[in-house]
Amino acid sequence: MTRPRSSLISLADTPWYHVVNRCVRRAFLCGHDATTGCNFDHRRGWIETRIRELASVFTIDVAAYAVMSNHYHAVLRVDAARADALSDDEVLRRWTQLFTGPVLVQRYLASASEPLVQAERDKVAEFAQLYRLRLADVSWFMRVLNESIARQANAEDDCTGRFWEGRFKSQALLDEQALLAAMAYVDLNPIRAGMAESLHDSAHTSIAARLAELQGQPFEPVLAPVVVADATPTSTPTSTPISADESSPLAASSLPSLLAEAELAALPEAPLMPFDATGRFEQAIPFGLPEYLELVDTMGRAVHPAKRGAIPATTPPILARLGMDAEGFINAADHFFKDFASAVGTPAKLIEIAARRQQRALRGLAAARRVFESRAA
Repeated sequence: MTRPRSSLISLADTPWYHVVNRCVRRAFLCGHDATTGCNFDHRRGWIETRIRELASVFTIDVAAYAVMSNHYHAVLRVDAARADALSDDEVLRRWTQLFTGPVLVQRYLASASEPLVQAERDKVAEFAQLYRLRLADVSWFMRVLNESIARQANAEDDCTGRFWEGRFKSQALLDEQALLAAMAYVDLNPIRAGMAESLHDSAHTSIAARLAELQGQPFEPVLAPVVVADATPTSTPTSTPISADESSPLAASSLPSLLAEAELAALPEAPLMPFDATGRFEQAIPFGLPEYLELVDTMGRAVHPAKRGAIPATTPPILARLGMDAEGFINAADHFFKDFASAVGTPAKLIEIAARRQQRALRGLAAARRVFESRAA
């Protein structure tokens, strides 16, 4: 049974989430489309760039991503405290980088010469509080990402209709073990699919971007061409609207319209989340970058479909520290999203969340025992 998004994305449980969205009919609309013979690989760059642009507007940080030919993955951290700390003016400025906003908000931002009366200022404050909540909302992040890419792809194809399959899928990452497993799964996607031989060759992934930055190569955005048709929104929906239970308080019928691509393309790209081996910096990934790169490189050699490597003779240090099983970790690279449902974590964490949600159990308990519990030597 489909569960409301509010129960799947609960910041009281965790700020970390693994999300995935697929093209309609799982067609290769971001790669080589065998049906039409067209190659749309450039759209992978659009998605990668837009993910990093939106991270500069939302208070949602990007830990990992992989853009494939017919779907993409991302590991996100929601920073609600950062949204709460923003001034009303900063919230309004950020929101109007994506949406026009009501006339009252436009007047407030534009007019020092025409001051608002108190009742109008109170209304502006209400809008600011609403937008503050949305800036820390994964559903709104995904809505803007999906709709903007769909709009540009439809303009390129000179067509209307859905580009994405439907609602994005999400998994709550309940602890460090789950975060590490999800990030490695995402970064290894191209290698697991046989699209790349090495981490450096894994185009449009966070791991390739991090390696490039270590070599002094800055991130190069890939912008979609701006077309005239983009200025007039099509009446045919290009992405799944957010329902009332996903982005309360507004219902889908009253959702605002995105700005034109020419304006969205001016957004700056945010850097990826930093790593912090001490685990003390809340806005960082709680591992060391060198040990993470070593882990992903080691596991990548073992999961490549054309070059099935051997299980490492010794457990990588990061797995040993977190009490995770190397063989189970490698095998999870093929079944991560299927083995786990709406949440990923150690067995104890899954049992705890199931009780909180008043469920008997969460799917994935057996997989959690395989991946997150070390085997006796």
